[in-house]
Amino acid sequence: MSPNTDTIIAFSTPPGISAVAMLRLSGPEALSIVLSFLSVHALAPRHATFARFTDNGNIIDEIVATYYPAPHSYTADDMVEITCHGSLYIRQHIIDTLIDAGARLAQPGEFTLRAVRAGKLDLSQAEAVADLIDAVSPAQHRLAVSQLRGGYAQKLSHLREQLVDLTSLLELELDFSQEDVEFADRNQLLATIRRILDETQVLLDSFQTGNAIKHGVPVAIVGAPNVGKSTLLNALLNDDRAIVSDTPGTTRDTIEESLLIDGILFRIIDTAGIRQATDDIERQGILRSRKAQEQASVIIHLSDTSSPLPAPDGNTLNDGKIHIHVVNKSDLLPSFPPPSPLQPSSCLFISALTGEGLDRLRQALVDALGVASRSDILLSNVRHRDALLRMRSALSAAHDELLGHIPADLVAIDLRDALYHLGTITGQVTSDDILDSIFSRFCIGK
Repeated sequence: MSPNTDTIIAFSTPPGISAVAMLRLSGPEALSIVLSFLSVHALAPRHATFARFTDNGNIIDEIVATYYPAPHSYTADDMVEITCHGSLYIRQHIIDTLIDAGARLAQPGEFTLRAVRAGKLDLSQAEAVADLIDAVSPAQHRLAVSQLRGGYAQKLSHLREQLVDLTSLLELELDFSQEDVEFADRNQLLATIRRILDETQVLLDSFQTGNAIKHGVPVAIVGAPNVGKSTLLNALLNDDRAIVSDTPGTTRDTIEESLLIDGILFRIIDTAGIRQATDDIERQGILRSRKAQEQASVIIHLSDTSSPLPAPDGNTLNDGKIHIHVVNKSDLLPSFPPPSPLQPSSCLFISALTGEGLDRLRQALVDALGVASRSDILLSNVRHRDALLRMRSALSAAHDELLGHIPADLVAIDLRDALYHLGTITGQVTSDDILDSIFSRFCIGK
C-alpha cells in the first residue's frame, strides 16, 4: 500500500446503472483536483454543495460535492465525496478525468487502511467494517456494529493493559538483576495471569456462537428415509423448495436454504435419508449427507411416530455440536403430545404437515446458540481466535514458569510473545502481509 502522499479515488457504490452514484477522493490534492472541474470556486467544510462538473467547458453532470478537511474525515486526510447520476458514461468520464488530473485508483480497502494508520480505527474495528458491509441478518449486523463501536476493542485493550503491567514489572526486575531484587509478588503475578487466562477463555468460548452468527448457523436435518425431512424443510421455509414423495430415497443430494429466525441467519440443509444404499447415486447422496452432518453446528435428528424414540442420552454426544431430536408426524397420534420443558435428553414432537410444534422447534434453534448470541462481545474472526490461542499458550507457559521459579528473563520472553499475538489482532503489532490479506477482501471504495 502506498503512503498518504498521493490522492486516491474510487466509487463507493456498486458498478452498474443506478439513479445516483457516489465517488470519493482522499489525499492532499483531493480538494484542488475536484475544484478544477467544478462550477464553484470553493467547498465549505462538511456542507453539501451543488455544482456542475465540467470538462474542457462541457457540462458532464450536475453533482453534489461534500468536503471533509483533515483530520476530521474517515481517513484523517482531506476527503471529497461526489454524488453524481449513475449513468455508466457519467461515472466513467468523471473518474477518468480526475485520474488524469492526478488522482489514482484506490486499492481494495485502502480508505479504511488509511483510517487504521491514522488511528481512527484499530485493526479489529476495520475488519468489523467489512463484516458490517457483508451483513445480511440483524444478528450479523448487531455483531458487526458492536465490534465497530469498540466494545470488542475495549476488551482487548483491557487485556493488553494487564499484560503490559505484568511485563513491565518483570522488565524492571531485569534492569536490577545484579541486585537480586524482586519488585513483584509472585503470587500476585500468578493471580493476574490466571485472571487474563480466564477472560481470554471467555472470548474463545464465544467463538462458536460468534462465528456461526457471522456466517450463518449451519443446521443439518438428518434421519432415515421417509421421516419427513424434505417436508420439514418446506414447512420451515414456508415454500415448496424440496420435492416430497412417499417413495423412500427421493432426496439424492443436499439442499440448502437460508432462514431468518429472531434475526439470526440459519442455513437449513436437507439431506438424503440414511440407510443401506440401493444404487451408486443414492450412495453418493448418503456420503454428502454425512459430510453435511460433519460440517453442521446444529443437527436435527428427525424420526417419526413409527420409529423407536431415541435413548434418553441420545443427544448428549461429545462432538461439540448441538443435537436436537425431533419426532415428526405427531398428527397421526391419537392425541398430540402436550408441550413440556425441553431438556437435553427430551424429544420435540412436531407435525411438519400441519405446522404443529414448529414454533417450538424454531425457538429451540435460537436457544441452541445460548445467551451468548445476545452478548455485546463475541469472538467471530478466525484470525483473532488463532492469535488468542497463541496468546493463551504463551501465558500458560509464563504461568508454569513462575510456579517453577524459572528466572524472570525467561518468563518475560513468554509475556512478550503473549503481547505480540494480542497486538496482531488490534494492529499494534502487524506486518504488511497481514494487512494485505485483510484489506484485499474489502471492496475498492472502502
